Amino acid sequence: MDGKVTHEVVVAPELAEPVGFAHAVVAAPGRTVYLGGQTAQGPGGSILGESVTEQFDVAAGNVVTALRAAGGSPSHLVSLIIYVTDVPAYRAALRELGPLYRKHFGRHYPAVALLGVAELFDPAAKLELVATAVVP
Repeated sequence: MDGKVTHEVVVAPELAEPVGFAHAVVAAPGRTVYLGGQTAQGPGGSILGESVTEQFDVAAGNVVTALRAAGGSPSHLVSLIIYVTDVPAYRAALRELGPLYRKHFGRHYPAVALLGVAELFDPAAKLELVATAVVP
């Protein structure tokens, strides 16, 4: 279910050009879906992958799977918060992360924040994705 999405991406001309995110998103009318934090947890419950990129690939897939279960698709995302335990490692992996982002979310860029945290609930997790979507 993709449907025509009419979320309005807002670019504030006074701010630096947004690359890979939106300054703001005005959500179209619809059903708001709050997705629980997704790590690289596999079906068996353990964290899959050792690197930030491997874990991002699994975690992003988990976000899309949960969103589809709620009747949505990646184009319905309005917000994505990325929690990482190692910001320099994430920054160093940006070139590899871009294609993985597009693999799961396409070229749709919601309002995004990246936050460095000391640790996540599962000590093996290097990142966790928390998203909000509005499904028309």
